[in-house]
Order: sequence, then C-alpha cells, then structure tokens
Amino acid sequence: MFLGHMAVGLGAKKYAPRVSLGTLLLATQFIDLLWPIFLLLGLEHVRVEPGNTVVTPLNLYDYPYTHSLAGALVWAVLFALIYFWFRQSRRGAIVLGGVVFSHWVLDLVTHRPDLPLAPGVNAYFGWGLWNSFYGSLIVELALFVLGIMFFLRTSRAKDKVGVFAFWALMILLVAIAFGGYYGPPPSDPKAIGYVGLAAWLFVIWGYWIDRHRVAR
Repeated sequence: MFLGHMAVGLGAKKYAPRVSLGTLLLATQFIDLLWPIFLLLGLEHVRVEPGNTVVTPLNLYDYPYTHSLAGALVWAVLFALIYFWFRQSRRGAIVLGGVVFSHWVLDLVTHRPDLPLAPGVNAYFGWGLWNSFYGSLIVELALFVLGIMFFLRTSRAKDKVGVFAFWALMILLVAIAFGGYYGPPPSDPKAIGYVGLAAWLFVIWGYWIDRHRVAR
C-alpha cells in the first residue's frame, strides 16, 4: 500500500494541526523509509517474483526489523519519544506514534501472511487484500481521497505556492501509485532499495508545503 499510507499522514493533520505535514509524511512512511536502508545493508531481504500477489511482484520474505509487529511498535514509540523530546508536545507525539504504527496495520490488511510477529519468531500475519487488484486499488484511492479531505478541512493555503505545491504532490503520488499497479516489476532488490530512498523527497516536499499553508 502506498496511497493508503500517505492518506494517514494527510488525515492526521486534523488531529495534530501544529505538526508539520513534512513530519506527518515522515511518520507515515517511516517504516518504509528504514526498509530500503536495511535492504541495502543486507539486514533484510526481498525477492522479485512476478505473480507473488496480484498487485505486487515482491516476495517480502525477510524484513523482521522494520515490518514485524514488535518492530513497528518499537519504531512508533521511538519516533514519538524523539518528537516529544524536541517539541514538548504530548498530543503531537501521541498522534505521530499512532501514524507510524498505522503503517503496520495497513500492511496487515494488504499483505499476504508475510508480516512477522517479531524477529526470530515464526509467526506471520497478513489478510491478503493484494490478491484482489481492483479491491486494492479502490481501497487505496478511497483512503487517499479521505485523507485529502481531512487535510483540507484543517489547512488552507496562504499563497499560490501552498495550492500548487500541494496538488502537484497529490498528482505525483497518484501517478507513482498507478505506476506500481500497472508498471513492470523492478529489476532487482538493490534497485528497490535505491528507488525506495527517493521517498525522502516527499518528506521534504511536505515541509515546503507546510511553510505555505496555515491551520484553519
């Protein structure tokens, strides 16, 4: 899931309007931003197997540190504590911790049973929405629209940059999502890692957008 994760970051602005959109997008992608680093370091592994599910050709057979239930809880708590340390905002920290953990919850819905309970524990979870192409697409788009609606009810542009930068990012995210659904499979695992690192751009973009918008 890609747009669904972004939707949580957008929608969470309603519950933590003082938190920058950049920080919210960092939180909602945090596990997937760590994953490419772990891949490239050889700490986690993936295989490209077209047909593994209807939606994704990736066999996500080894990612216990970033995508296990225990790992997600640790990353969520760590993210919240670091934010609280710098901002002294309990509300912001709680919302951001929830956003980080929401990543695992959405993955639980979409993945086949490949999400481990904890490193070294032979128990896996996943409800397999990715086995339905149109079901996955409809759920993602619906969540994304809801996320945008929640965000726009909380934030308004204070200049033209705040409008165009926001909608340009939304269009780009949809284009990337459709590329994932309809495009060719990646060439190799290392390519997945390097491309995954590019997602940091969305975080930077989010901070740029937030500088040109204000809370309603």
